[in-house]
Amino acid sequence: MLRAVALGALVASCSAEVFFKETFGSDYADRWTVSGKKDDFGVFAHTAGEFFGDAEANKGLQTSQDAKFYATSAPVTKPFGTKDKKSVVVSFQLKDTQGIDCGGGYLKIMRAPFEGKDFDGESPYWMMFGPDICGYTKKIHLILNYKGENLLWKKEPKPVDDRLTHVYTAIINNDGTYEMQVDGEKKESGNLQDDWAFLKPKEIDDPEDKKPGDWVDDAQMDDPEDAKPADWGSEPETIPDPEAEQPEDWDVEDDGAWEAPQIPNAKFQGEWKAKSIPNPAYKGVWSPKRIANPDYVEDAELHVSASDISAVGIDLWQVKAGSIFDNIIISDSLEEVNAFVAETYGKTKDAEKQAYDKAQEAKKAEESAKEEDAKEDPKEDEEA
Repeated sequence: MLRAVALGALVASCSAEVFFKETFGSDYADRWTVSGKKDDFGVFAHTAGEFFGDAEANKGLQTSQDAKFYATSAPVTKPFGTKDKKSVVVSFQLKDTQGIDCGGGYLKIMRAPFEGKDFDGESPYWMMFGPDICGYTKKIHLILNYKGENLLWKKEPKPVDDRLTHVYTAIINNDGTYEMQVDGEKKESGNLQDDWAFLKPKEIDDPEDKKPGDWVDDAQMDDPEDAKPADWGSEPETIPDPEAEQPEDWDVEDDGAWEAPQIPNAKFQGEWKAKSIPNPAYKGVWSPKRIANPDYVEDAELHVSASDISAVGIDLWQVKAGSIFDNIIISDSLEEVNAFVAETYGKTKDAEKQAYDKAQEAKKAEESAKEEDAKEDPKEDEEA
């Protein structure tokens, strides 16, 4: 039994394909092309940032200039289509070292024909995936292209909003299901047809059907036999407070005649309204009849939206720069992706967290020292 399981795993491993893998080593520039569509695109730095688990292994592409658009791309090792793949898995690491306030952190999986020097926001893509944060808007995009239209994900899960590295993984399955993970943990899943508007509705409201002029859609009505009582409204809304007493120091000559303050009148009845009764003419809420949608087209393979995936692109805007992209992989095997994530993110995440905590402690100690110095010499602090 164990031998059979091991053999099955070996066969699966041998049949898995990796279409793109990028760790941003020292030769990354040989593969990545900065777009020439604008002459003022932001510059990417090759760095691990201020804190890291491994100075070399954690180097990635970092946005380095505030208030800039960025656009760079690299061709996939082996162009492919999704139709004959059981799954397509896209995964990458992102570290927002700046504590991002407004900007994107997503990848685009590009379609052929594609030229890196012409890459911009209008270039056609199959998938756009990753975090987008701006003020109160904090969500993970998973946009899929279907027949030339970029379809927004109906769900809006929140990204991790801190300064550490996190892994974002999207899994698109050939059976029409999907899953989205953060740091290897499932955050969302479901059916593609349910969570994206791939198909037009089968039925629509008949635009020719109009509500009849005598249609009654008020469920209640005033009781015609209900009459206002003869003494209704005889009481005022407020009355003098009967328990109030004139203050002892009240001076009529200076203060005028004393009057008790007004309080709500418990006997005040307010505006009279006839009681409501069921409307005998009520026909219910009107709605037009439904008819077949002439624009509906059945598509048994609605999730198959690309046969020409050819590149990976980073195309985004950031107000405050500092995000680091690293360790991108595209494969038809989740096991292959998980092994890559374990070998990269898994080996350095704990050390990175320790480095970050140490940096925060040092920062707090420095701030405390400055506060103590200010207390000892307030004049010097004012001059500073």
